[in-house]
Amino acid sequence: MRDAYHIEGFKKQALETGRNRLLVTGIVLAMAFSVISARLVDLTIFQGGGEPKLANIDYSPVPPFERADIVDRNGVLLATSLPTVSLFVDPKAVINLREAVDKLITVLPDLKLNELLKKLDSNSRFIWISRNLTPKQQYNVNRLGIPGFGFQKGEKRVYPHGSLGSHILGLTDVDGRGVSGLEKYFDRPLRDGDKIEVALDIRIQEMLRHELSATIKEFRAIGAAGVVLDANSGEVISMVSLPDFDPNDPGSSNGEMAFNRVTKGVYEMGSTFKLFTAAMALDSGTVSMEGGYDASKPIRIARYTIRDFHAKNRWLSVPEIIVYSSNIGAAKMAMDVGARKQRTYLSRFGLLRPMALELPEIGRPLMPRRWREINTVTISYGHGIAVTPLQVASGVATLVNGGLYIPPTLMKRYESETVGIQRVLSSDTSKKMRTLMQMVVKNGTGRKAAVSGYAVGGKTGSADKFSEKGYLKNVSISSFVGAFPINNPKYVLLIIVDEPKGNIRTSNYSTGGWVAAPAVGKVVKGMAPLLGIAPDKKLENELILPINKQASSQTKVEIETKPGSLIIKNSQKKQVELLKKIRAALQQPRKKSDVWNMNIQEQALATY
Repeated sequence: MRDAYHIEGFKKQALETGRNRLLVTGIVLAMAFSVISARLVDLTIFQGGGEPKLANIDYSPVPPFERADIVDRNGVLLATSLPTVSLFVDPKAVINLREAVDKLITVLPDLKLNELLKKLDSNSRFIWISRNLTPKQQYNVNRLGIPGFGFQKGEKRVYPHGSLGSHILGLTDVDGRGVSGLEKYFDRPLRDGDKIEVALDIRIQEMLRHELSATIKEFRAIGAAGVVLDANSGEVISMVSLPDFDPNDPGSSNGEMAFNRVTKGVYEMGSTFKLFTAAMALDSGTVSMEGGYDASKPIRIARYTIRDFHAKNRWLSVPEIIVYSSNIGAAKMAMDVGARKQRTYLSRFGLLRPMALELPEIGRPLMPRRWREINTVTISYGHGIAVTPLQVASGVATLVNGGLYIPPTLMKRYESETVGIQRVLSSDTSKKMRTLMQMVVKNGTGRKAAVSGYAVGGKTGSADKFSEKGYLKNVSISSFVGAFPINNPKYVLLIIVDEPKGNIRTSNYSTGGWVAAPAVGKVVKGMAPLLGIAPDKKLENELILPINKQASSQTKVEIETKPGSLIIKNSQKKQVELLKKIRAALQQPRKKSDVWNMNIQEQALATY
């Protein structure tokens, strides 16, 4: 009886325990469902019916990061980036290295077996195998199914016009960072996605490059360079340096191919400097257009001589000194101006300091440390000082645009921009310089630059090439700098040819008038209609500033008029005194520390 009661009590206790557990479980489940229900109400009613982490997702495709484009002044694409993939490997994850390499070479034949095996024999967990694969190459590698190999997305810089504009644009490395040209100068803005709009006109660039290539071929030159500059805004419309390279093939940008002759190379520019000499003499009042100098005899200094290549052996007026490119006349004119004024004017023309331009490849002008009178003489006709071609083009723009120095730029400028314009010459002097330049093309050494229907002005230049051992014999730099329309100049063009060799057509001459002037004329003929400049026969045949054939009474000179020329005779006594000054200056002893030693200066006197 007692046992039965005991069993009955145990069952009752077990049932009670079960009820309690069920109750607790029910309460817990009820609470859980209550929490879930409350959360559902909160999400559906109070938070707009969507989970923030899901509802706010933007399912539109996100464009991959790309280096920004570079376009020319008309919006033509010059440089852009395309999506690509590169192949890498984790050597530790490759089961059989030799088998993997053998398979990989079948689809990527440019890879070298031994080099690849050596590269994979490494403790590194990440090794590049091939960069910038084509979609077809990626597909073929993927089909092999080799473990340990993978692809990483990236981009490749592409230059649609190839070598056209290579020295301006520059290039990038395999990681997409700029290493030269605009790509390097504007590396950060381009990587930040800021598009660059340059002043370059790719159409003019093609014309200029074509003419330079033809000139190099005809005259068997080792190189050439050219620039087209907007005379009124300072914009570089075209810039070509040959030989050049294709930025799509970075391996082609080695050595001389990568050298930018327009902004990095510095050259003695020869007779083109006579324009600056005449401008400073006229602007400072040292001489007038009716004045002149005795160029009847060479200036003899010891065993060296300053002589004229196109010698007239008589007195020459200022216009004739420029038209006939007289070294003797330019030297005497510079001595009258004086060393201090000469240096001041050249500095204002931007010729004595490195040019501030949007390129890392900028040359530094070479000039005497001490500016003696001997330097004044040789610099007057472009020897003893070396500058970049772009500096000369910019200086000539100052001569013809009304006398304003406008810093050159590779970027497209807008009218509202402030560019640091400085007045260098009076507008009257600028008008006189345009007249002199026009006379050079009409009647002087630049006749082969003339273009029918367009008034072109300019100046030839021929300089013996300088080396560490002095001036090289029969090796020259030939050049021509021009402006058009010369009555109201819009563009300045400069072409230089490195080591041209004369031929039958040029009677074996290789001077600027035979080599560079015709090329400038052809570029003008091609680009003028393209830029909307209509031909005008009337302007072509009229001088901007008629040259007076009677000198003022204040000059006290005699005038002798001959057909096609104006000869001005100054007093003989003044010229004898000036000749003595030049000889005395040239015979001054020089210190070894000077940049230009005496022997080199004397050699410069015998050049043209």
